[in-house]
Amino acid sequence: MGNKNKTISFRVNEDAFETLREIAEERDISLSAVFRDYVDTLVAHDGQVQVVPKHELEKMREGEEESFPPTVEVPKSFIREHERLELEAEHLREQLEEHKGYVNYLREQVENDHDDVEEVIQLEDLDTGDEPSFRLG
Repeated sequence: MGNKNKTISFRVNEDAFETLREIAEERDISLSAVFRDYVDTLVAHDGQVQVVPKHELEKMREGEEESFPPTVEVPKSFIREHERLELEAEHLREQLEEHKGYVNYLREQVENDHDDVEEVIQLEDLDTGDEPSFRLG
């Protein structure tokens, strides 16, 4: 189809209009270009745009440099996923400890039973050829 431009019209009070015209003159662009820039910025940032006067913007920037430690907003989905992974890791650690305990128990059993066993015959030792072979069947 193509990318067609659409026209948007709305009314503002006289003070807001004068402020917008001053912004346009300061930036040396037309009043409609101010709106196009604003709309483009609004669309690019999913509607998360805040218009502030220039002197307040400078104060905000100065405040960002002074604040320590820096802060970042994190989506709730990220926090939930992190918490889920922490719980899963904790569960896996518990399982690992249980398995280690079971392995240690089995080792102790083998060591204790080793003393009780009279003789262990390895299968490869049985096939020496000295004794007669038997056939089952």
